[in-house]
Amino acid sequence: MVPYHAAVPWLKRLLVFFSILGFAGLAVVAASSLLALDWDRKHTAETEGLPLGVEGRSDGIVRIEANGMIFRARVAGMTNTGPALILLHGFPETSAMWLPLIDAAVAAGYRVVAFDQRGYSPGARPDDVAAYQTLELVGDVVAIADAVGFDRFHLVGHDWGCIVGWGVAIAHPDRVIRWAGLSIPHPGALLADLQEGLPSYIKVFTAPFVPEALLSFNGMANLRGSYPNSTPEQRAEYLAVFSEPGALTGALDWYRAITSSLEGAEAVAGPVTVPTLFLYGEREGWVTDKALAKQRMLVTAPYEELEVDAAHFVMQQQPDEVVAAVLEHLAGGELP
Repeated sequence: MVPYHAAVPWLKRLLVFFSILGFAGLAVVAASSLLALDWDRKHTAETEGLPLGVEGRSDGIVRIEANGMIFRARVAGMTNTGPALILLHGFPETSAMWLPLIDAAVAAGYRVVAFDQRGYSPGARPDDVAAYQTLELVGDVVAIADAVGFDRFHLVGHDWGCIVGWGVAIAHPDRVIRWAGLSIPHPGALLADLQEGLPSYIKVFTAPFVPEALLSFNGMANLRGSYPNSTPEQRAEYLAVFSEPGALTGALDWYRAITSSLEGAEAVAGPVTVPTLFLYGEREGWVTDKALAKQRMLVTAPYEELEVDAAHFVMQQQPDEVVAAVLEHLAGGELP
C-alpha cells in the first residue's frame, strides 16, 4: 500500500486532471450550444414583418399588442359568428401545437386565437425572471382577450398553458365560458407537494445556463428528440424559435419563477367556478389519485375527466380524440 503522504501528490494531480477534463467538457458543450444558435435571428425578423392587429383579418399569423408587449399569434375564423376561443401552449412548443384543434374549431364556427406566450414571442421576452411568475402570465391572457375584442371566451391549455389556464379560470371566472385543461392538474392539487420540493427535472431547468446548453448541444439534438409526434411544420417552427439567442432562456424562466410564484400561489389555487374538462394521458406523471381527488373538490362547477392512451403530449399523441373531446365539452354552451 502506498503511504498516504506519498499518495497525496498523485491525488492532487488526478484532481487537477479531472478538473481540467471537466472544464474542457463544459467548454465543448458550451461551444456546441452557441454554434447551434441562429445569431441572425431569422424568426424574429419574420415576426417583425407580420401584420399588427386582427381587424379585418380572418386567418393567419399576426402580431398582437397586449400588456405592454407584442405577441406572435395565430388567428382563425375571426369572421365567424360563434364563441371566442383562446388556446395556451406549453413547453417546449408554440401555438403551432394547436393546428389540428384550430382547424376543427374554425369549422365548428369558433373565433380562435392561439398566441405564443411570454418568452416565446420575440416581442414579449422580458429579462427579469420575476416577469414570468404565474400571475403575470395570467394577465397576458386577459390582455390578449381585450386586444382582440373577446369579452368572454372558451379557454384550452396544455402543460404550462394548462397551469396558466387554471389561473385564468380561477382569477377571472367572469371572462371564461368553459375551460379545458390538458395534462396538468389544478395548481391547488399540486401546491403542497411543490412546496415540499421540486421534481429533479425542474431543478435542472431552474439552474442558470445549464438547461440552455443541454438543450442546444449538438445541433439541438436533445430538443429535437422532444417532438416525435409533431409534424414537420410544427418541428420546424419550434426549432426556429428556440434556436434564437435568448428564446430558450425566456421559456425556461417559467420554471425559474416557480419558487417566487409559489409565494403568491393562493391567488391561482382557489376554486374553479366555470365548467371544466380535465383531459390527461394514462401515463402522465403529474396525475395521481391524490391530485385528482383534490382537484374534484376544487372544481365547484360541472366537471368532467377523460383519460386517453397517451403520456404527457396528449394533443400530439391522440389528436383526433383530444380535438373531439374538447369540442364536445365546449359545445355544452354557456350556462345561465
